[in-house]
Amino acid sequence: MRRLLPFLGILLCVSLANAQTPRVDLVRVDKSDRTLTLIGNGQVMHRFAIRLGGTPLGHKQREGDRRTPEGRYLLDFRKADSAYYRAIHISYPNRQDRANARQLGVSPGGAIMIHGQPNGLRLAADSTVTLPMDWTDGCIALSNADMTTLWTLVRIPTPIEIVP
Repeated sequence: MRRLLPFLGILLCVSLANAQTPRVDLVRVDKSDRTLTLIGNGQVMHRFAIRLGGTPLGHKQREGDRRTPEGRYLLDFRKADSAYYRAIHISYPNRQDRANARQLGVSPGGAIMIHGQPNGLRLAADSTVTLPMDWTDGCIALSNADMTTLWTLVRIPTPIEIVP
C-alpha cells in the first residue's frame, strides 16, 4: 500500500493538470482573413496568422492547383518527422472532393497539413518568423511558435472548418 500511495498521488496530479487544460473543440481557418482560430467551449482560445497555398482563392479542385481546401474536415494524425516544423494532417480529400475530381478526370491531391516553417530555414521551435507570402502547395502554415501551441492543445481527431 505504501508503494501505491506515491503512484496514486502522481496520477491525481496528472489528472488535475489535464482537467485544467482547455480542450479545443474546433479549429477554424478563415482564408480571407489569413487566420486560424482555436475554439473551446464556444470561446476563442487562440488566434494565429497563417499562410496558405500559392493560389489561395477558391476550393482545392485537383492535385497541383496550390489551393487550400474549403469545408469541414478532421485533423486526423500528427507528423513529427515532416519536412516542416511539425505537421497535423487534414482529412482532405473527402468523398465529395474525390467525386468532384473524378468528374473532372483529375486527381484530387492530398497530404494537406497544418505545419510550421520549412526545416531548411533552421528556425527554433519558439521562432515567430514566417515566410512573408502565401507559399505552400495548399497547406496551412504557421510560425513554429504558433505550431508548438497548436500541437500542444489540439487532440486527434479534432474537427477543422476552412472558410473562404
